[in-house]
Order: sequence, then C-alpha cells, then structure tokens
Amino acid sequence: MALALRCFRHLPSLLHHSRLAALRGPLRVPPGCAALLPAGCSHCGHQMLLSRQLATKKAKGKGQTQARVNISAALVEDIINLEETNEDMQAVVEALKEDFSRNLSVRTSPGALDHIIVVTKDGKFPLNQLGQISQKSPQLLIVNMASFPESTAAATKAIRESGMNLNPEEDGTIIRVPIPKITREHRESLAKLAKQSTNKSKEALRKVRSKSVNQVKKFKSKVSEDTIWLLEKQIQQMADSAVAEMDKLLAAKTKELLG
Repeated sequence: MALALRCFRHLPSLLHHSRLAALRGPLRVPPGCAALLPAGCSHCGHQMLLSRQLATKKAKGKGQTQARVNISAALVEDIINLEETNEDMQAVVEALKEDFSRNLSVRTSPGALDHIIVVTKDGKFPLNQLGQISQKSPQLLIVNMASFPESTAAATKAIRESGMNLNPEEDGTIIRVPIPKITREHRESLAKLAKQSTNKSKEALRKVRSKSVNQVKKFKSKVSEDTIWLLEKQIQQMADSAVAEMDKLLAAKTKELLG
C-alpha cells in the first residue's frame, strides 16, 4: 500500500510532462535529415549523438556493462573505412593462428617444415619448394635436395635456425632431421614462445588501432566531437574483440602444449 501511494504521489507531475510533450508536437529535425531512420543521418549525426548519450547513461552505474557502439560504415566512409580497419585487425589474428599451427606443435609431420624459408643466391623460398620432405619414422624427417643440390647447405641452416629445436644433419643432398623427444621442458618452452608470439601480435594490433584513430582525428575540425568520440570507441571495440580472440587462441594453445 505504501508503495502504491508513493507512485500516485508522482502521477500529477508525470501527466504534466506528458501534456507538455503533446503540446510541443513531434520532434523536429532538419529538412532531409534521416536521424529517425535506422541508418541514421549522414549530415547532422543526430543518431550518433543519441548513441553516445545512451552509451554514457548505461555506463554510469558501477559494474554495469557499457553499451556497444555500432556505427554504420556507410555514414563515415568519408572519414575512415571501418571495414578495412576490421579486416586489418582480423589479419593480425589470422597470422597468429597460422603461427601457432605451423611453429608451435608437439606433433611433428613433414608439413611442419614446409614454411621454413631458405635464403639462396636466387632469393627466398619455402623449403618445400626446394626439397622433397618425407617422414621416415616418428623420430626422423628426411629432406631430399636432389632438385636443388646447391641449396642444401642453406636449407640445413634454415632448419637449424627455425626455432623448432631441430639439429639437421647433411649427407650429400639428403638432410636428416632427427625429432627430439618431447620433454616437459620443451613443452614449457613452446608455451613461452606462444605467449611471446601473442604479445607481438597484440603490439601489431595496437599499431593498426593507433593508425585508425589518428586517421579519425584528422577530421576533428570537420565533424562533430560526438562523431569523433563514437568512431574512436567503435575502433577500440574492434581492437578489444581481436584481443579477446587472441587470448582464447593462446589459452587453447597453452593447454595443448602443456597437456
């Protein structure tokens, strides 16, 4: 009953504001403004301003999740290409994923050596383009360099310096690559390398983010402060999403390596 009385006490004030709103009539927007359409307005940024106000209000409560900004790329294409920014960030994530797959595995197969780059007098080439790689036993890989015998020494050096803890042995045009026994120490070493690779990828991601933010800031004198704020927030959200994906990849890879 007490709660009901308190509600009725505020009713006159609510009705008063409702009458004022009715007298004022519908919200007026500049001619040709599509602020009330889902796509927003490409001229005055009313929709963007509303998004900022909503995001600020929702973020005020301590511990509450901040509202996500979702700007239509078409509205800001003259300022920055958001789709290209997102693609650049995802390319960093994909490069980390490929690095994990190729370089950081406790399971060895002939394909593990494919990506090793060999520096020759004619240029740089993947090992699998210069030699035929096969697995003679679980503990031994063979690289047959008969097609490019002059590159045998360079291939041996590339394998040794690949960071895969391999010690190749030359026998004419044949390179024998013994596979070391997987010890706990080696697993921990690989896990540490995975962490280092992730940190390097995050640094590359920060460069993409900084480049995009600097691009947006160039338009400070041409567009509203709210537009700049929302674009920076959108770029940060994209970067945060990529970082979260990297952290998931690292957690999964660490679990795989350490067993």
